[in-house]
Amino acid sequence: MASELTVDLAKLETIFAQYGDQTGVLIPVLQAAQAEYGYLPSAVLSAIAERLAVPLSQVYGVVTFYSQFYLNPRGRHVIRCCDGTACHVRGTPKIVEALENHLGIRAGETTDDMAYTLEVVYCLGSCALAPVVVVDGTVMGGVTPERMLKVIASLDGADGAGAGA
Repeated sequence: MASELTVDLAKLETIFAQYGDQTGVLIPVLQAAQAEYGYLPSAVLSAIAERLAVPLSQVYGVVTFYSQFYLNPRGRHVIRCCDGTACHVRGTPKIVEALENHLGIRAGETTDDMAYTLEVVYCLGSCALAPVVVVDGTVMGGVTPERMLKVIASLDGADGAGAGA
């Protein structure tokens, strides 16, 4: 991947300096690195493993165990559709289908222009608001497919990003 070749590992120095020689800091270092890069490129994971003297396999084990970590770049806008029981019954599958058709991607993917990442999660803890969608950290309840397409249109207008289709 071309983006792997252009990763500036110097950005990690500030993170390493923050933790010094402390032990047991793998997760906070990974969190800080992801905040810096937007995801965790393999070169970053290798540098972290080397600097913390942790086997690379252990670093990957942690990253793949916790859903908060991402190994692939994410879009400028992240759409998380809840598909827990209440949301599913109240229409999440139709919302996801409308988003997939409009954006030209499947759930779990990012548009080619890096504008949108579409995720399905299995409970956001807001069942009374079902169906629930979180767009860029903003919780929206009682969502319909039509409303989601309007939200996407407003995001497109706000940053000039186009739908991935």
